[in-house]
Amino acid sequence: MSLWATLLKDLSKSAASGAGMRVDAVIFDWGGTLTPWHDIDLVGQWGAYAMVYDPGDEDLASRLAEAEMGLWRDQQTSRGANGTGTLDHVLAQCGINSESPRHGMALAAYLDAWEPHTLADPEALPLLSALRDEGMRVGILSNTLWPRWHHEAVFSRDGLTPYIDAAVYSSELPVAKPHADAFRRAMAAIDTLPEHTVFVGDRPWDDIHGAQQVGMRAILIPHSRLGEQAVAVDVTPDAVVRGLGEVLGVVLGWRAGAQRQ
Repeated sequence: MSLWATLLKDLSKSAASGAGMRVDAVIFDWGGTLTPWHDIDLVGQWGAYAMVYDPGDEDLASRLAEAEMGLWRDQQTSRGANGTGTLDHVLAQCGINSESPRHGMALAAYLDAWEPHTLADPEALPLLSALRDEGMRVGILSNTLWPRWHHEAVFSRDGLTPYIDAAVYSSELPVAKPHADAFRRAMAAIDTLPEHTVFVGDRPWDDIHGAQQVGMRAILIPHSRLGEQAVAVDVTPDAVVRGLGEVLGVVLGWRAGAQRQ
């Protein structure tokens, strides 16, 4: 309830900060938005896979990491027209036999190594619950190589599943953020229109630019340190917040502005 108290205290300021809008839905990025940002050693993460699959291949983790980064670079240079691909694409580039029993054990080790980096932000659950209590639908749109079943396991572990109406993952799409079709897929999944939808993300290019180009309002949580994944873009978020705990106040402020008009 302390979250509610803080948000409602700031409601009048949020309402005055911009024109009102009818808000039917809020769509979230996942990594770095619903989870805290983590600096990741990609070679180290793939090392968990390599040590199980072939501990004698000293370069396997580096090759897997480079194959993954190649997919991300392709997504960036194509502006999302080329999707992120999947873990299977990474493994195939490195000659991994995904039918091997060693692969199953290695994949489990790899995903286990990611677990500390996938834990939901403590403010995620109360925020999603409050949005649903306010009658808004909640969606997820994530650029990811991981399969749906793993994301669903993560959301279930953290208690978020009951508050998510639909999720769209680039691992299942031919495109990725910031491509407009990725955002349209996410809106279609929760049956909403762009002028009635807010997007929340931590990346100015993938998230804020991508959402605004299809007519959504976008809230930036500037947590990410993207390094070589950063893309220069001239974009102005509709709102900037310090954390998830401030999102509801902004959204309710826009709603209140619409009701006064």
